[in-house]
Amino acid sequence: MTNHSSASGALTAEDLSSLRAAFEAEPRNRTALNAITKSPLKSVALNRRAVVRLNHTFSHMVPAGAATAQNSSGRCWMFAGLNTFRMAAAKNMNLEDFELSQNYTFFWDKVERSNYFLESVLATLDEPTDGRLVSWLMANPVQDGGQWDMFVNLVRKYGVVPKEVMPETESSSSSGTLNDRLNWKLREFACDLRRAHASGASADTLRSRKSKMMQDVYRIVAIHLGEPPTEFLWQWRDKDKVFHRDGVITPHDFLRNHVPVDLDAMVCLIHCPTDQTPFNRLYTIDYLGNVVGGDIVRYLNVECSVMKQAAIEQIKEERPVWFGCDVGKEFDRDLGLMDPELFDYEGIYGFGFGMNKA
Repeated sequence: MTNHSSASGALTAEDLSSLRAAFEAEPRNRTALNAITKSPLKSVALNRRAVVRLNHTFSHMVPAGAATAQNSSGRCWMFAGLNTFRMAAAKNMNLEDFELSQNYTFFWDKVERSNYFLESVLATLDEPTDGRLVSWLMANPVQDGGQWDMFVNLVRKYGVVPKEVMPETESSSSSGTLNDRLNWKLREFACDLRRAHASGASADTLRSRKSKMMQDVYRIVAIHLGEPPTEFLWQWRDKDKVFHRDGVITPHDFLRNHVPVDLDAMVCLIHCPTDQTPFNRLYTIDYLGNVVGGDIVRYLNVECSVMKQAAIEQIKEERPVWFGCDVGKEFDRDLGLMDPELFDYEGIYGFGFGMNKA
């Protein structure tokens, strides 16, 4: 191994020897190495004290049906949104449990989000192709994840349907292939629109091209998810064995008749404690949305105490709380626990990880 001057910043043979010696000098490192090379980090680092101190008996409980599964998709926001409605619908129809179609809202989100992307392309035709904005738009034209206002946009425009009316498909439960085909085509469309604009095509010509592009988008989404119903026969037998029939209704009829939820009464609170985002102000993000002409994504930034109190009051009223966070952090799926002290990483590595949210 060739030695290099430490002043150059390169790791020298002496540097590497020192690193090995420092590692071997700590017996705990060998113990940690043996454990982590054999078992998952989170299993070894699980803090027993944090686990046993948490009690799952609560003073107030929100009525909930059976667990729903997004499977291999990024529809957590959509499932959570529909789950805020489902028990209200179940109560309205006197059912023990009930589930709304996630595939129905997923279909329209894909179509609308593709249209939103193409409109964003038209709005940025004069931006440099290698600029940050266009690069960001092209990085992921459509994805599964979303926000509360995006969910509200879909429900307002398209209504909702029972799950049995538009059940899951292979691509709704495992959306990778659908997203791959859709993003491939949308990037191709973006290139076509930008080239046409550079060649002097008129705004009317570009919009005509976009309309034809949306036909291909609809075709892709319909092939993968099936076509959504414009109307359907709805009848059910309630938990008291009483039969009910609405007859043939539309998704908006179902929303109006059986989902007693005021979409205008709910807002999205966030806790973003940075110098650039003072509390008690409303924020949005450019080019983040799904329905052209719908509500923009809005976040009301508040102190954690405000968010906690709002959640408490909503739970006391037996209303579900739509909640989003990076659940990959400090979370154990099998135990159903989230706790900032759930994993003792310092016990594994000998040092902590000190960055906070701000």
